[in-house]
Amino acid sequence: MRLITIIASLAVLALLVVLPFNLKNYGIYILSLWMVYSIAAMGLNLTLGYAGQVSLAQAAFLGIGAYTTALLMKAGYPFLFGFGLSAGICFCVGLILGYPALRVQHHFLAFVTLGFNALVWLVFRNEEWLTGGTYGLMGFPRPSFFGIDTTNQVAFYFFSLTIFVLLAVILWWIVRSPWGRAFQALRENPIRANSLGVDIRRMTLLAFAIGAAYGGMAGSLFAPLVEFIDPQSFQLNTSLMLLLMVIVGGSGRFLGPVIGALLVVLLPEWLRFTEGMYLIIYASLVMVLLAFCPSGLIGLYERSVAALRARPSGSRGSEKP
Repeated sequence: MRLITIIASLAVLALLVVLPFNLKNYGIYILSLWMVYSIAAMGLNLTLGYAGQVSLAQAAFLGIGAYTTALLMKAGYPFLFGFGLSAGICFCVGLILGYPALRVQHHFLAFVTLGFNALVWLVFRNEEWLTGGTYGLMGFPRPSFFGIDTTNQVAFYFFSLTIFVLLAVILWWIVRSPWGRAFQALRENPIRANSLGVDIRRMTLLAFAIGAAYGGMAGSLFAPLVEFIDPQSFQLNTSLMLLLMVIVGGSGRFLGPVIGALLVVLLPEWLRFTEGMYLIIYASLVMVLLAFCPSGLIGLYERSVAALRARPSGSRGSEKP
């Protein structure tokens, strides 16, 4: 399956390089938005899918990254400084948020992270002197590198694609490293993992911290992409949407959040021709998918491949002499 994942990733990358030259500005914007959400969902997939730690706070980290970058860019600092600082702040906050996971699990942990998301959202909305409150922030420029101005939609798309690929490669290395195996051991059986020498405390905190850092970096891209941010973009429904991306694509699968984000972002666009009915159709499709394919689209693909491989041997075994 590793070879298939690599081939699929290279095919997707080749497609992403070609696509912007065949789309209008809005289509390019949607693809850029998909990459931003994919980065945030990849971080959540590490925390939830690989390490088994429930989190409903990814929208808060997305917002922290977006506001940090926007404020610094308005103050004249370069984008990369805001990008790095957002990752660092979210990493540290993620470490702190990971401490409750050492004492509570499952739905109790979900309520803790839900409360954190609500708290951060209230700060965004009420601290007008810093965040602009409900009026939001605007007037921050898109970044410029080596004389290349990313105010052009295509230029910013390729800038986002570069960061997306780099972060995906880093995450691929993490999940294939001893850390990744320790995360999966923590998810499957924490007691047994501890008996095998896995530092449960350290790996739990790292799962939250790295996932939060990915959320912050996604927020750094989100701010210059939309060129306006307000608290409404970082409510609980955004955290639920990111959670849906992970589950629909395949929790604990590397490409799961990427495919899930593609479906969650593009499906409402495809259904807009239905006008007022598109939300009902969208919700119905998602419920059917989750009911009949709880392991996500990649899980469905893996089961289909396994069934096809098993069919010839099964049919030969059932033949009578």
